[in-house]
Amino acid sequence: MLGGLMSGGIARALRYPQYRNFAIGDLISLTGTWIQRVAIGWLTWELTHSGAWLGFVAFAELGPSILFSPIGGAHADRFERRLMAMSTEILLMLQSLAFMLLVFTNWIDIWWVLALTGLRGALNSWSHPARQSLISSLVPREQLPTAVSMNAVLFNIARFIGPAIAGIVIVEWGLGYAFLCNTVSFIFFISVLYRLKTAYADKIEHKRQPLMTQMLEGYGYVIRHPGIGPIMLMLLLTALFGRPITELLPGFAGAVYQNGAQGLAWMTSSMGIGAMVGGFFIAQRGHVAGLTRVIMGMTAVMAVALLVFAFVPWFPVALIAIAFASCGIATMSISSQSLIQTQVDGALRGRVISVYGLIFRMGPALGALVMGGLVDNLGWRWPIAGGAVICLATWWWGQRRAERIRAIMEKPAGL
Repeated sequence: MLGGLMSGGIARALRYPQYRNFAIGDLISLTGTWIQRVAIGWLTWELTHSGAWLGFVAFAELGPSILFSPIGGAHADRFERRLMAMSTEILLMLQSLAFMLLVFTNWIDIWWVLALTGLRGALNSWSHPARQSLISSLVPREQLPTAVSMNAVLFNIARFIGPAIAGIVIVEWGLGYAFLCNTVSFIFFISVLYRLKTAYADKIEHKRQPLMTQMLEGYGYVIRHPGIGPIMLMLLLTALFGRPITELLPGFAGAVYQNGAQGLAWMTSSMGIGAMVGGFFIAQRGHVAGLTRVIMGMTAVMAVALLVFAFVPWFPVALIAIAFASCGIATMSISSQSLIQTQVDGALRGRVISVYGLIFRMGPALGALVMGGLVDNLGWRWPIAGGAVICLATWWWGQRRAERIRAIMEKPAGL
């Protein structure tokens, strides 16, 4: 199977050395990021044993997107994206180093967790639009859908490998070494960014506009676009009511299934496997035709799988359900980003990607905050089930508009 995948669209994208180097460095860095995410989740659970606190910490990382993502996107359309990405990666490495030192010295408490997680969220709001905009600078336009999809595949490979490593590291050596792994992983990606050459960079006309005007121009473009707008709305609703399951997994591992850090690693890795399968499926296609139908179908798969996960009492079945849910979430998100990156005006790419990043981070943050609060009153299962029902309604809404979206978003790039 892997040989077939590597002979298709993926192999064509990896022929470009600059993209290949970027992909390898990004994979190493993302693996460290997922090691840290599991460590933060388990650290929060050990300090508080509260679903509400899991929601607060998730919001602390993802909430700053509300303020900083639009600004980061506007700057990604103003300044050299490679340097912007490199500088924020350096700051993120220092944040991980601070976490490591606080854990090793036993100075860590929930307030330090909140503060450092919030700092990471703010920095990611600048890093994400710059890094994602870079992809279009590393491959020719006809390879962009595959490169975007492949980048999402790498994210989900890391999502599988990282938690598995985290489970071993935390159990065998302790939480501090998990943060050490993440700190070291940044070094590789920063060195790649330092040497990167952007042969296919967008030609951006530098307008003399106030920052706020540029930000509003990006929002207006998304809202008015007859294809990008509806896709962004579907992404928002599923981010609010489907994706918060990731942030609440530590509670399911500790309170529902009582499997501890190892159980959390199993569930997170199961989500990674499902997402990786979905990502490979999209990346090997190498074109955007049919992606609208994929978005609609996978939204339904995600919703049904979350309903199963919400009520199943057996841990092995829960692992299968969460893998299917994650496959649906990832495939929908990757397909959406591929369509958006292919059709967006290059001069607005950073701002539009920042809106995507805002949804990607803010939606689960707000959802986890609300669901985490509901968990303490309704139990762990009912908030997830309610979110799944809303995702089903989102699928019904999108299905009624699918043909119009397809006609706009699946036309060849540049027409």
